[in-house]
Amino acid sequence: MPRFARVLADAAPEQIALRDPRRNLRWAEVDDVLNRVANAVLNTELGPDRRVAVFADNSVETALAHLGALLGGASTVPVNFHLTVDEAAYILADSGAAMVFVGPETAERGIEAARQAGIQAVVAWGAAGPGLAAWDQWLAGSPAEAPPDDVRPRPNLLYTSGTTGRPKATELPPTMFAGGSTMAEHLDVLAQSPFAVFGTHLVVGPMYHTGPLTGARLLVAGVPSVILGRFDAEATLRAIQEHRVETAVMVPTHFIRLLALPEATRRRYDVSSLRLVAHTGSACPVDVKRAMIEWWGPVFTEAYGATEVGTTCSISSDEWLAHPGSVGRPVPPFSVVVLDDNGNDVSTGAEGRLFFRDATGRGIEYPNDPEKTAGANVEPGLFTLGEIGYVDVDGYVFITDRASDMVVSGGVNIYPAEAEQVLVQHPDVVDVACIGVPHAEMGEELIALVVPRDSHSAPQLDELVAFCRQRLSHYKCPRTVEVVDTLGRTAMGKINKRELSASHSAKTN
Repeated sequence: MPRFARVLADAAPEQIALRDPRRNLRWAEVDDVLNRVANAVLNTELGPDRRVAVFADNSVETALAHLGALLGGASTVPVNFHLTVDEAAYILADSGAAMVFVGPETAERGIEAARQAGIQAVVAWGAAGPGLAAWDQWLAGSPAEAPPDDVRPRPNLLYTSGTTGRPKATELPPTMFAGGSTMAEHLDVLAQSPFAVFGTHLVVGPMYHTGPLTGARLLVAGVPSVILGRFDAEATLRAIQEHRVETAVMVPTHFIRLLALPEATRRRYDVSSLRLVAHTGSACPVDVKRAMIEWWGPVFTEAYGATEVGTTCSISSDEWLAHPGSVGRPVPPFSVVVLDDNGNDVSTGAEGRLFFRDATGRGIEYPNDPEKTAGANVEPGLFTLGEIGYVDVDGYVFITDRASDMVVSGGVNIYPAEAEQVLVQHPDVVDVACIGVPHAEMGEELIALVVPRDSHSAPQLDELVAFCRQRLSHYKCPRTVEVVDTLGRTAMGKINKRELSASHSAKTN
């Protein structure tokens, strides 16, 4: 293993380096497992892009699979553990992954998805059966000595929900990937993370997102990590107190659920150890963020951006208190541009479509898909994240609306096209539009407006939800279905979803 784990094992042999609700590992144990994962991956034929997929719930093993594979010169593909077999199989095949790691919750789906994608190597922890290599046995068959540190580091390949019903692949952008020509250089840069100056890091979000994956990478800087499973507000407070957690990455829905706890429960736990809580995923309601600052103190840093480009704007707690509601000022290499519908610059404080210019010229990139890459950039390096807003006189960006169809629910991006393409296949549906509507806890929720084939016999709404959930992972499916007479399509077949959302919100308020 690179020197950090061995040094820490010698300096603090009893310190727990990595833990989840099931198990704890000390630094020497982390050293041993990462060595074995890295060497096993190095000795496996993975194809030219050297990709391995991790399709598993949060766990110690999930973190070690990601970091060990990185050390073995592989590009890991985090696969959302909610996905159905067909959805996961598409990502496995599209990514070119040659190996899949699965946990007990995903083993059955992972085996079948790997079979569909033509992948034979499936390594599992907490599960056994035909088609699986047991994690412990797989590790035991790999040497424990430190792997070479001159291999080339490779960024994660991440999948974002697709505007046309298929997720898009994008590499972890340079703003979020430490880079370096060798693993030794890469690890040196990782150790300079803003989180690295603090103590224990708490992972509360799913590790198929880039933010929670930070916890695994922070081990390189000697930062112990506590990994939690599905989010539980009180369990989160308990972990902060018990492990003296200093840093975490969260989304606004986490804050809303924490604030929903009874006051007596909130007071029961000591959160004074916290030093830095980064939050991302969606804009945080002003009252929620103010309440969190009053409770936890000015420890929050908000990051606004996207998987494809990383953080485009950032704002500290003190800045936010002076500019409540802002998502921050642009961070290098990005600058903000606000344009009207004709592509002209608007004046300071005026609302328009938000664009960002990447000084490097990169912008948004989708590997092996120049058509999608070209469509994502208005010109080289100039792109939009699909939002409407304005910039104040101090250069702070405010989001006021969304120009794209994307729905952000609980910090997760959902593109309605996926559910629409499923629901329109139902024999009782002639047309459908899925829209986002406000939701007190999740920020937004997806609902479906359907036009029935027979106006005298409306489809069973519960049946439509079940029909969708049989074909898509649940988080992509509408929670509610409503029957309407028309979607107001134009002569060209287009739907104004902003008008539909506004009209629906007006009726329900």
